[in-house]
Amino acid sequence: METKRQKRDPYLWEALLSILGLIVFISLAILRYETDAHVPILLGVFVAAIVGLRAGFSWKEVETGMLDGITNSLQAIVILAIIGILIGVWILTGVVPTLLYYGLKILHPKIFLPATLIICSITSLATGSSWGTSGTIGIALIGIGDGLGFPLPVVAGAVLSGAYFGDKMSPLSDTTNMAPAMVGTDLYTHIKHMVYTTGVSYGLTLVIEIVLGFFYGGGQANLESVNQILAGIDAQFTVNPLLLIPPILVMALAFRKIPAVPGIVIGILAAGVLGVIFQGNTFGGLLSAAYGGYTSNSGVEAVDNLLTKGGFESMMYTVSLVICAMMFGGIMEKTNQLRVVVTVILKKAQTSGSLITATILTAIGSNLILCDQYMSIVMTGKMYAQSYTDKGLHPKNLSRAVEDSATVTANLVPWNSGGAYQAATLGVPTIAYLPFNFFCWITPLVSMLYGWFNITIDPIEEEDELPEMGAEQGAV
Repeated sequence: METKRQKRDPYLWEALLSILGLIVFISLAILRYETDAHVPILLGVFVAAIVGLRAGFSWKEVETGMLDGITNSLQAIVILAIIGILIGVWILTGVVPTLLYYGLKILHPKIFLPATLIICSITSLATGSSWGTSGTIGIALIGIGDGLGFPLPVVAGAVLSGAYFGDKMSPLSDTTNMAPAMVGTDLYTHIKHMVYTTGVSYGLTLVIEIVLGFFYGGGQANLESVNQILAGIDAQFTVNPLLLIPPILVMALAFRKIPAVPGIVIGILAAGVLGVIFQGNTFGGLLSAAYGGYTSNSGVEAVDNLLTKGGFESMMYTVSLVICAMMFGGIMEKTNQLRVVVTVILKKAQTSGSLITATILTAIGSNLILCDQYMSIVMTGKMYAQSYTDKGLHPKNLSRAVEDSATVTANLVPWNSGGAYQAATLGVPTIAYLPFNFFCWITPLVSMLYGWFNITIDPIEEEDELPEMGAEQGAV
């Protein structure tokens, strides 16, 4: 007769071994071998499973933890897939190009730095991508700033401040969808709650950029690169103010608390109708862009790089990463390994302010160690979700703290994938632009201050509609 092993909580060193294993595998993959994090995460899953078995959990329980982790990510996966479709369709139908076109039109040499911030904000809000923004519009603005006599680290800071503002606030952004899904709230509640801290951080950044504009070069700007982008957009699309209707409609539906999936689908359908009218799109072309994305052939490299993207297929990398990460998180949660680690941290975090500070510092530390903002979002969100519930805090406080730290600080770490990409793309070392990337280091500070002074830190009881909304939207 088989003897049943006695189950216990893992020891702290065992739980830390799982985390250390994940860190080592991912660090080797990214820093040493420059490969993707998926398989290294699965190796971390293997280590976490062994620790769980050693603590007396059955394989069935470990497997259930993995599957529960994947189940908890399904809302994010569904929304990511639909957003991929939306981006492809919005580009094909001229919605995104119209947003970019009007955004570039506001550029003026005398207000170059604040204009750079605003242009990159608009671009990132429209595309949901900080990397895409800095790699296209950002490169053009770096060239213009150089011609105007602005120090490149200052320009790079303005570019990235705008790019990451849009990345963390756009409903099209994968990080903006991942953060609430990891902690148990919905997309629009998350975005609305971020407005309080992000608005202050963005306002301070805008004021600083305006002030800096008085201290740096003036003169005539070489707008050739911007004009090339505008010409490239004109060559492929009919630009019309009516094409702004889909994003306005999506935002209006969000304001009316329409669930994310139907709201986004309505935005896709509206764009499809306008695309037939203004761009002459066919149903077959819309289906192709919805699955495979849009391929730009304007001949202008900046335009082609920016607008060749989107589609259901484009989200599979992120979806697979989420699945792998959630397998690890699911085991860590099911076998109480996360609880053991969090219990030690929470002994020092007795107040809401100290809990939020611990959350933010954990996310930043994850960016330093794990070298990937997605892993930072997943691990921090899963580690602290139960702690916020136990303290009676609404999960939107956690999702905001995670995005106020994990999303915006990845590009401030030279060896993080975000920092390495931005430095290589903009041609400015991470350490050089870091002091001028005001939005990305002001935001965590503002978020911690909100925690310590109990500003917009809402208890669960103040959101009576949450259970109903969560059920309606499939929130986890």
